Amino acid sequence: MTAPLQDNRRLNLSAGMASVAVALVLILAKFWAFAATGSLSVAASLADSGLDLMVSAAGLAAIIYAAKPADEDHAFGHNSAEDLAALGQALFILASAAVIAVAAARRLITSQPEKLESEAEGIAVMGFSIVLTVALVLWQRRVAARTGNKVVAADSLHYLGDLIPGIGAILALVASARFGLANVDSVVALGAAALMTLGAARIGKRAWDALMDRTADPELVASIGKIASDWPGVHGFHDLRTRQSGSRVFVNLHIELDGEQSLDAAHEIGAALRRAILRAHPQADVIIHMDPVGVVPHPEDPSR
Repeated sequence: MTAPLQDNRRLNLSAGMASVAVALVLILAKFWAFAATGSLSVAASLADSGLDLMVSAAGLAAIIYAAKPADEDHAFGHNSAEDLAALGQALFILASAAVIAVAAARRLITSQPEKLESEAEGIAVMGFSIVLTVALVLWQRRVAARTGNKVVAADSLHYLGDLIPGIGAILALVASARFGLANVDSVVALGAAALMTLGAARIGKRAWDALMDRTADPELVASIGKIASDWPGVHGFHDLRTRQSGSRVFVNLHIELDGEQSLDAAHEIGAALRRAILRAHPQADVIIHMDPVGVVPHPEDPSR
């Protein structure tokens, strides 16, 4: 395993462990705040943190499993575990959003909304949770930008989504304490549920695309194509195909070389090009096929 990949896996593991630790701390703090205030928006934030703990723990397990090297049964590695975990995260977030939305709607249609209590304590706890969440999100975004790990990116998205409900819970508690507007709490909870649903849809789509072997990010594909087209000794390329599995990108590329040169010379060009692509995109797994310039495909060769 190359040093960049080892570094990336260590970073992914650190982000996963930090996520689980933060979720545990926030659950304890928000449970106390909910017990003290009775705020539904705090309850929504508590439920989201409970969900965070489950999906973060599953995500950490997926990161550990995906880091396993390829074996006889999994020749391309175990990276799809990241996509499965991300898809599971999306489903859990959708279910949580539905429960919160139903509870908020029921409270809104009651004739007498519940009065909130101990708003100051609740505000302090929610402020603490926001500071802790911001610190975690900043670290996760740094790791995800470096490694491209989908589980870390998904964790970062839903923790980032936690910030708005958290801020909304503070506003609801302030509105209750100063103006007696208890219904603001339910409105904030509905908004939080909507944001969670949108975030889950984004996470789920990315994971689904990867599991269905959708091509990699167009910018990455274009970058690989530019490296290949500018490489000395390469007269052209074709059949550049990519697919993503977790944070790994699998690349197949056919390059066109001078058919009169020796096999050793052709191999050196292809090997040097592969190293260049890996330097630019350490998360890639690259296979290069070499064709003579102007070769005509045999009629019996498959087009794909």
